[in-house]
Amino acid sequence: MSNNDKSVASRLRKLIEDGHYPQGERLGEEAVAERLGVSRTPVRLAFRSLEQEGLLQRAEKRGYRVRQFTEADIRCAVEVRGVLEGLAARRLAERGMTDEQRHDLILWIQKGRDVIGKGALQEEDIDSWIELNYRFHEKIVSSADSSVIGDAIARNNHLPFAAAASIVIDENDLASEFKKLQLAQLHHELIFQALESGEGARVEMLMREHALIGIRYQAFFR
Repeated sequence: MSNNDKSVASRLRKLIEDGHYPQGERLGEEAVAERLGVSRTPVRLAFRSLEQEGLLQRAEKRGYRVRQFTEADIRCAVEVRGVLEGLAARRLAERGMTDEQRHDLILWIQKGRDVIGKGALQEEDIDSWIELNYRFHEKIVSSADSSVIGDAIARNNHLPFAAAASIVIDENDLASEFKKLQLAQLHHELIFQALESGEGARVEMLMREHALIGIRYQAFFR
């Protein structure tokens, strides 16, 4: 998926979260493409991506509908991801990172520093952040060397807003979103520090807390 396609998915995800497309509403490629000012191709790809995330489901005849879900469903799914990622991080810390794993995590942390180092969030940085955040989380999970954890997270990722890649960033309030990303970057730094030091219990709790940034801390960013 290209950066433009990812941007369309991110914008559509935000519209669904804000209720512009109510739960149960059928979405058509042409209407959504017109609203977003893009062609139908990236919309079609965005539909497929959001179906995998659990936000959309196939309509009875053709097309997609917005899936029914509650705030409690979202919070529970995010908490489950935090627990599973925390378990993966603890296993990695206790076993120790390889040079390759360490190098990859540092790479995504540095990309985060590059975004935060600008001092403000630009629209063109949104997709970069979503990508680096996903890669950081995915590397920790895959490095835990546990198919049980990986499969459990993959199943949980099919629930609305549960996946690490399902970040919602409000393009109309980039100042507040920048504060959120500053905290997320600090968490990434602390998580890596704990992994490097072999602090299994600490990194497990950091990962669990990190998963809740978009839910628990939102009021502090306004």
